[in-house]
Amino acid sequence: MNKTVNINLANMLFHIDENAYNKLQRYLEAVRRSFSGTKGSDEIIADIEARIAELFYEKMENERQVITEKEVDEVIAIMGQPEDYQIDEDIFQDAPGGGSSRGPASRAKKLYRDIDRKYIGGVCAGLEYYLGIDALWIRLIFILLAVFTGFGFIAYILLWILVPEAASTAQKLDMTGEPVNISNIERKVKEGFETVADRVKSVDYDEVGRKVKSGGSSFFDTLGDVIMFFFKVIGKFVGILLIIIGAVSLIATTIALFTVGLVDNVHIPGVDIIGILNATETPVWLLSFLIFLAFAIPFFFLMYLGLKILVGNLKSIGNIAKFSLLGLWLIAIISLAVLSIRQASAHAYTGSVTQRDSLAITSVDSLHIRFNAAENAYESGPVIAGMKIRYDENDQPMLYADDLLLDIRKADDSVATLRIRKDADGRSYEDARDRAGKINYNYALTGTTLNLDNYFTTDVKNKVRDQEMRLTLYLPEGTYVSFDRSARNYIGRRTSTDRDMYRKDIAEHAWIMGADGRLQCQECPEELNDRDWDDEEGDNRIIIDENGVDIDLNDNDDSFKMKIDENGVQIKADEGR
Repeated sequence: MNKTVNINLANMLFHIDENAYNKLQRYLEAVRRSFSGTKGSDEIIADIEARIAELFYEKMENERQVITEKEVDEVIAIMGQPEDYQIDEDIFQDAPGGGSSRGPASRAKKLYRDIDRKYIGGVCAGLEYYLGIDALWIRLIFILLAVFTGFGFIAYILLWILVPEAASTAQKLDMTGEPVNISNIERKVKEGFETVADRVKSVDYDEVGRKVKSGGSSFFDTLGDVIMFFFKVIGKFVGILLIIIGAVSLIATTIALFTVGLVDNVHIPGVDIIGILNATETPVWLLSFLIFLAFAIPFFFLMYLGLKILVGNLKSIGNIAKFSLLGLWLIAIISLAVLSIRQASAHAYTGSVTQRDSLAITSVDSLHIRFNAAENAYESGPVIAGMKIRYDENDQPMLYADDLLLDIRKADDSVATLRIRKDADGRSYEDARDRAGKINYNYALTGTTLNLDNYFTTDVKNKVRDQEMRLTLYLPEGTYVSFDRSARNYIGRRTSTDRDMYRKDIAEHAWIMGADGRLQCQECPEELNDRDWDDEEGDNRIIIDENGVDIDLNDNDDSFKMKIDENGVQIKADEGR
């Protein structure tokens, strides 16, 4: 069991093992002795400590992790021993670029703004190091894009806002791609001191005095401060907006999880609506939890991004938490995709079951067709994929639908038959046929009246699988047929007549099955054809035929009649009072 101590390194708090602390302290003391008497030694030591703190932070998996000798050894290996990186002053003066030829090789560059060689924001100077292109050409590209497209100005402003400036020695080394070790930190600090010394020697003190008296700030610095303030305000607004959207969405998804998913509050007593639609047989709580993860995790990161924008020094949640949430999100997305495929496969096949029943009707009989509605047909209730939930005489829930049509065709012989075709979807052809066979439908022939239900049912256990029904009545030639008014909405489009009448109007007349398979109208007016319109009560009439246009409009009090024929327009208006 080892003791641990708390240290403050470059304003960052670390928990460190006592042995590791002693080794780190000896290392820093050796570094200080190495740079004693050197110009800028304090800045060099501060940059070295900042770099060590950065390396420690990268190696920590959580904020309570203890730094051990292993991490200290790894950091010392990166930074190097002081005696290994002594810079010869003569080499420092003569070597081009001021660097030593010894030490680790250069590494990948990072994008920073070079504020030491800036004209406005240092963006182009920083891109020079990152891209290896002279800053002059980069500036010309930005100017041309700004003049001809306007994109150059927007891109420059965005880079100015998003790219950090190279303020510390370590950041300047990162910008140029040089290793951040003791040798390079010392060299950069010395370069900075020599640059300052050269500038002091060449200073025009009179000019400096005039600038101090006139305010000292350049136009571009002032403009830059104004633009940065403006975009910081926009950034804060965006951060607040992201926080609100993320927080509200998280609350909504959490409420949905605990109500619909886990508690199952949205239901009809005795009826599992979600189960009727769920073809995967996945538990509702598990499905709800997967949906919660798929939506809640992105909203959490959206809220976290808004907090990072508002709070600059917000503590990171750590890589373990980030990757764990990402893994959970991927698992949820993949699981939902698999379940969606299984749900869709429940409708992969359509199966049919056909039933043919002979009717005791001859060609000399007069058949009357009536459609009967269910007793509870007009009760309100939820509609699930075109089907409703109704209760039978035993108060058991059933799936109910009234999507059926009756087509009338000519029989091939003297026997009238009723064909009932039931359709349903399933995961396989056998499954589809099995579900189709479980559709319940009733009809009855009472004397010469054919009573057909205008609905069909199936048990809720069969689930909603696009169940449908089609009726086809085959009548012998010469059979007389009439319709009850209830049949208006259930006559199919395949029923053919000699008047090409709209199918809803067929129920208003009497017919005989013709030899050609078409129904022959028995009491239709000669002038009635497909261009005739009668209202349901028979009070008004519009007839368009070879004789012209005959319009007869009647109400309770007045009568108006207009006729257009070869003799012109005839208008008759009467008052019946």
